[in-house]
Amino acid sequence: MTTKKAVTTTKNGEAGADELAAPLDLLLAESALGLTRRMLPNRSWLRLATSLASAPHFVAGRGRGLTVELAKIARGRSARQPAKSDKRFADPAWSGNPLLRRIMQSYLATSETANQLLGDADLNWRDRERMQFVVDNLVEAAAPTNNPLLNPLGYKAIIDTGGASAVRGAGHLIRDLTTMPRVPAMVEPDAFTVGGTVAATPGSVIFQSRVLELIQYTPRTEKVCTTPVLIVPPVINKFYAVDMSPGRSLTEYFLDQGQQVFTISWRNPQTRHRTWGFDTYGKAIVDALDAVEKITGSDRTHLFATCSGGMLAAMVAAHLADIGEGDRVASLALAVTVLDQNRAGFASAALDEYTAKEAVRVSAARGYLDGRSLAEVFAWLRPTDLVWRYVVNNYIQGKTPPPFDVLFWNADTTRMTAALHRDMVQTGLTNALAEPGAATMLGTAVDLSKVTADSYVVAGVADHISPWQACYRSARLLGGDVDFVLSTSGHIASLVNPPGNPRASFRVGAPDSESPDEWAAAAGKHPDSWWRHYTSWLADRSGPQKAAPSALGGDDLPPLMPAPGSYVRER
Repeated sequence: MTTKKAVTTTKNGEAGADELAAPLDLLLAESALGLTRRMLPNRSWLRLATSLASAPHFVAGRGRGLTVELAKIARGRSARQPAKSDKRFADPAWSGNPLLRRIMQSYLATSETANQLLGDADLNWRDRERMQFVVDNLVEAAAPTNNPLLNPLGYKAIIDTGGASAVRGAGHLIRDLTTMPRVPAMVEPDAFTVGGTVAATPGSVIFQSRVLELIQYTPRTEKVCTTPVLIVPPVINKFYAVDMSPGRSLTEYFLDQGQQVFTISWRNPQTRHRTWGFDTYGKAIVDALDAVEKITGSDRTHLFATCSGGMLAAMVAAHLADIGEGDRVASLALAVTVLDQNRAGFASAALDEYTAKEAVRVSAARGYLDGRSLAEVFAWLRPTDLVWRYVVNNYIQGKTPPPFDVLFWNADTTRMTAALHRDMVQTGLTNALAEPGAATMLGTAVDLSKVTADSYVVAGVADHISPWQACYRSARLLGGDVDFVLSTSGHIASLVNPPGNPRASFRVGAPDSESPDEWAAAAGKHPDSWWRHYTSWLADRSGPQKAAPSALGGDDLPPLMPAPGSYVRER
């Protein structure tokens, strides 16, 4: 997953955004209201038109340059080629066929000019980001590779299959248009089996409440660390991002390193659960901590939390510190978690008080935010990779998308209660977690600096949902000793990152510098996954080892059902 380029100042000298990506609060608002309105003409369009009209020399210059280039293309004298990273035009026909080559080059020249004109406009950073989103999506949609009458892959598929590819493609299109989310399917719904090929690590549900199931996993070593680990997953998707396919499961890896591992599996809420907000989910985490401590006999537990689960876990840790129970948190690990929404680029540009209120109103009327709407927003934030790529594969070529466990997990969506949606959007809008006392959890004011347990904060350098710079600033809000880790890849790929990947690497160090970029330039770089580094860090804080338990659960918390439980299967 890739981020848009970083910007520090705008043309008119304003301070711009550290990163131009879309964190959680924006995604939750757009999921309720839909992205269509982001593409409709508004005041940003008017200001763009006014700016260009006031500088006709820019427009004329770009127009002349495009005209000259198109003339060269028509005469076959243009050397314009797609970027090496642009795989859309990889088929030899795009360079070998004279007509297709000219169409490709004309598209590349025109799209370049569109972006240049946007760069020429004298816009504030907010309008620039709004219009960049529009231009990006229009340019991607206009690519000739998306046209079934032009793309050579479609003709080749028809010839190879005797026309069957066209029939399959039409069927795929009808299916996707009639079901949510209305984007091309990235994976078939039966490509994996929950509890079989994903979320397959053995264990048992040893505690169940209205809000969650708590899974204890079967130890894989003869001895285990004294201090257990509780995984707090996001409240938006199913928990098994940390228990993907065998060999790609972080849970499995924790167990192999001798950790006692528990994870929360959130319930997929219904309309009747509309009132569950921050306090409901915070109390559920405390209940899970109580159960873990009771089963293991430990009075301290490591918290490992991801994305929106990290927001809740950090707030709970601050709450426990405020009531004098901060020592219950042995350490706090936050993966791809944004606590500080300040200068969040596209989010700051697109999200305002009116947008937030409208989004909350829509989900309140329904009682929840549909996770399929969120999946649709995710897709359109990266249209080339997550929309148009599958238009070509599924519709033009009539192929079934290849099975990929991460995309299966992404499509296995959940709902979010209206109250939790409200709390998260409003917290993001006001950046409440960055201001001590501006947010509350279970009746106490949240001050993240009171979290004095050692912390381990992980971010992905190419994360478009939780920008790494925002994760870095979030790490600086925490008290105690903090290690910040910047991993390769994006939001989920940085988590599903088992050792042995020669392309993986990470940087690590204390977030002492105010500038994320200065920190990155000075931090030491290490090959491979951060998993080994974290489990070593964790072992140093997990106390002596003891014999692994011979049975799961305890006297008052017997196993209720095999992992992965029942809540993860709810639709």
